[in-house]
Amino acid sequence: MAAYILRRLLLMIPTLFGIMLVSFIIVQFAPGGPIERVIAQISGTEVSATARIGGGGGDFGGGQQSLSGSAGGDVTSKYRGAQGLDPEFIKELERQFGFDKPVHERFALMVWNYIRFDFGESYFRDVAVVDLILEKMPVSISLGLWTTLLTYFISIPLGIRKAVKDGSRFDVWTSAVVVIGYAVPGFLFAVFLIVLFAGGTYFQIFPLRGLVSDNWDMLPWYSQILDYFWHITLPVLAMVIGAFATTTLLTKNSFLDEIKKQYVVTARAKGLSERQVLYGHVFRNAMLIVVAGFPGAFVGAFLSGSILIETIFSLDGLGLLSFESIVNRDYPVVFATLYIFSLIGLIVTLISDLTYTWIDPRIDFETREV
Repeated sequence: MAAYILRRLLLMIPTLFGIMLVSFIIVQFAPGGPIERVIAQISGTEVSATARIGGGGGDFGGGQQSLSGSAGGDVTSKYRGAQGLDPEFIKELERQFGFDKPVHERFALMVWNYIRFDFGESYFRDVAVVDLILEKMPVSISLGLWTTLLTYFISIPLGIRKAVKDGSRFDVWTSAVVVIGYAVPGFLFAVFLIVLFAGGTYFQIFPLRGLVSDNWDMLPWYSQILDYFWHITLPVLAMVIGAFATTTLLTKNSFLDEIKKQYVVTARAKGLSERQVLYGHVFRNAMLIVVAGFPGAFVGAFLSGSILIETIFSLDGLGLLSFESIVNRDYPVVFATLYIFSLIGLIVTLISDLTYTWIDPRIDFETREV
């Protein structure tokens, strides 16, 4: 097992390198850049991140050459809106953002810094990227943790019940609910929840924005807990609606596969009750694939599943940070979050594989090629 873990850890190095290299190359051809944003700020033509979404690039429409360095030609002609500005000022911006260096040198420097977990500072927030990520992390952890726990608490009992009652009326109508939950996007359900319970049109029960109230620090500890859950209810429900369907069907199908196997027939022939057969024999084997997927499910909700939900409910987490950084071309934040998310994803994938051996010691990865 130690050799297998070592091989997997070593394999993460070229995988991470490939992810960062492909992403870095793509950025070279992306229109716009931080220099164009500074120029837009100076000229008064900058628009907000949300306004740029529908504008097909907005003030970043003509600057894809900004990442190629400053060699050759009129420096101001490379940037949209730069005409009339002092060329020395533009060159100083290039030096400030590091675009005066060749592409390969900038990539090598980024890789060297990331190996040492030195992610630099945000271009436009004037704060270290690591501090920025740590600041936003509690919101995303809250969403990911509660979404995953609630999804499993709903899906596992429901999936087991559907497997036991396969083909019954209960199975049919719950399947309809599951299909609807799978078909309805989480963000659309979030809008529905806001209109119904937080928009004032029907009921004004839950708050519309934020993870806690403005006076949270002044509340007693029990009121702080209630206030936290009061704010987190609608965002978590919106994320659960799409996640529980997949896990429910996975649980049901896993149990159905196990129930049809010979050892179940043998257990029943020995006179064991259905409950003893189900939870004494079937449960452990059927839950192998479901439980082993828990780390991946949490990280999926934690890292990528909450971008739209955080935006809709004005929750300042990692999803919203990543989205705004991409739109605003804040490259240190973009690449740092990509690197950290990729690293966490690879580690969690390894943990998920090792979870199989913890649940079922019969599985041996030593004989499996990476």
